[in-house]
Amino acid sequence: MRRPGILAAAAALGLALVVASPAEAIRYGTPDDGEHPYVGIMVGDLGDEPQFRCSGTLVSPTVFLTAGHCTFGIDGATVWFDEDINDREASGYPGGGETSVEGTPYTHPDYDDAAFYSHDLGVVVLDEPVVLEEYGEIPEAGYFDALFARKGAVKQTFTAVGYGLQRSQPVQTGLTEASLERLQASPLRVINQDPLKTGAAVLLSNNASSGGTCSGDSGGPTFVGDSNLVVAVTSYGMNARCAGTGGVYRVDTADDLAWLATFGIYPGENW
Repeated sequence: MRRPGILAAAAALGLALVVASPAEAIRYGTPDDGEHPYVGIMVGDLGDEPQFRCSGTLVSPTVFLTAGHCTFGIDGATVWFDEDINDREASGYPGGGETSVEGTPYTHPDYDDAAFYSHDLGVVVLDEPVVLEEYGEIPEAGYFDALFARKGAVKQTFTAVGYGLQRSQPVQTGLTEASLERLQASPLRVINQDPLKTGAAVLLSNNASSGGTCSGDSGGPTFVGDSNLVVAVTSYGMNARCAGTGGVYRVDTADDLAWLATFGIYPGENW
């Protein structure tokens, strides 16, 4: 754990352990039903050995946006965009199969693993393009700043999407739920503008009525309402049971947008 009470949400491949001390899975979520085909599940590899799973968003045919703690410390990644990969013989999970794509991970240059939440952004550049009708779109600079400045802006709703755990419980209970499928949770709302005083984190609601994130949802998108606008990525949770609030890392800061531009990703583009 990097900081008391803050857990990163990458998920161990054993599906019962949280492995980084950053992000989370969609709890009490609903099936995505094809609404976000550009959201995928990635497995981080080190020396060709699968390490953990995260979620993320295609923002171009070859650029997969995720969390920095999902790309840090690995030398490769395997990504699927199937909505359900529970049939491991068919999907090849976690090693890769006919529908997966390999890629190279990159982590925000200012990322610090001891304080992951301050620059928690990463990308995977895929070895071959994934051709879709639509991709995720990144915001203009200062989206959240403008949102917070408007009266009543906290009423804005968001949607989280990912492949994380549906329930996280102690190993001995056997009650962890870890189906490998794309789920969404909505409506989520902002409950704290900058809980970690980094200028880049936002705390969103996580509850049984609207759903929320859990281990394995790390790097997954926070969409504005039912749009394809990715304004943040799932970053951390407040406890190991995914029962508290969920923190997301903003994509709308100047340094993040400048870094994404080095990969040819700009606001307003949807390829």
